[in-house]
Amino acid sequence: MIIKNAKIINSQKPVSIIIENEKIKKIDLENDFEKYKDNEIIDANYNYVIAGIIDPHTHMRDPGLTHKEDFNSGSKAAARGGITTFLDMPNTIPNTITKENLIQKKSMMAGKSYVDYGFHFGGSKTDNSEDIKLIKNEAASTKIFLNASTGNMLIEDDKILEKLFEASKIVSVHAEDKMVDKATKIAKRTGTTLYLCHLSLASEIDLLKRAKDSGMKIYGEATPHHLFLNTENINEKNKMLLRMKPELKEKIDNEALWKAIKDGTIDTIGTDHAPHLLKEKLEKLTFGIPSIEHSLELMLKKVKDSTIDLKLLTKIMSENSAKIFGIKNKGILKEGYDGDLAIIDLNNESEIREEDIITKAAWSPYIKFKRGGRVIMTILRGNIVYKYDLNNEDIFYSGFGKEVFYY
Repeated sequence: MIIKNAKIINSQKPVSIIIENEKIKKIDLENDFEKYKDNEIIDANYNYVIAGIIDPHTHMRDPGLTHKEDFNSGSKAAARGGITTFLDMPNTIPNTITKENLIQKKSMMAGKSYVDYGFHFGGSKTDNSEDIKLIKNEAASTKIFLNASTGNMLIEDDKILEKLFEASKIVSVHAEDKMVDKATKIAKRTGTTLYLCHLSLASEIDLLKRAKDSGMKIYGEATPHHLFLNTENINEKNKMLLRMKPELKEKIDNEALWKAIKDGTIDTIGTDHAPHLLKEKLEKLTFGIPSIEHSLELMLKKVKDSTIDLKLLTKIMSENSAKIFGIKNKGILKEGYDGDLAIIDLNNESEIREEDIITKAAWSPYIKFKRGGRVIMTILRGNIVYKYDLNNEDIFYSGFGKEVFYY
């Protein structure tokens, strides 16, 4: 495959991107396509081409809760959003807390995804540290819950927590407010790399910054909803919909998160895509929202208003996640890396419409939000998995997604 007339971040002039055997073979100014006439040639039409987005934090609800989402529907929504790799959390049914359950989950998901994927393993309140030792190179991290969330995975025994941290190469933690400090202290004692999921408070950012300044190997994640929404967005009509863990915070916390992105304190954007059907959300208090298909297009709004630039966007949405979790050959638009690309039309600032939603949840908290740009093609290892065609229709191509490898 050859992508011609591509604008990229590191070049003043349009380039051609040649993908061969699923890898980026060459990026240069070459425009002689005669020798490639038997290959598929994609015209980017002078739109930006960036490395495919990596979403390190998703809940695809598969297995056990597939009426809300499954690997097929969720990965399709990911492809629509320019995401070429996602990492799935362990609070499914059954919880992914034994090696046997992880193997079973991997087997069940094979062949179902439109894009590449990986799995987080789960820490258990009954102490599964021996299982964690066995699967270190088969999962992205150990996910530990220090606050209650969907699924019965809250761990409160400090001795068990210490053992789980010690057994893990990297711990991804659901920790809110004071629990961020607790997680940081345990990680410091055990020497474990720590990944703080969905930070939402200015005070949590301060804790992260101090930990980084002390030399700890620690990383922080922000979600689109904690960046773009706050308590001022809640009204009588949507008060049941805009509930998640952690909850929405104040505008001052939005501002702290954006400052932390710009100064490098926040490392990644994870969607925490946690879909529930609209009926479920309206019937009773249910935590979690869908967001995977619009994260990039929302973040592009902040490129448009010069809060961040495309270079920083691709760093926090692609490159850093690959480096933190050791995902091989992903996250950078570079020769030798996987041919994972998103082509984006920065001139398309259309509204997000409910009738276009791909996820099974069939709703979004961002309806009527204007995009900062539109994903017009998603390419996975040199294969088109999504394109937005000239008739304004979404077209998908399945059968290409594979599990990622870690180094």
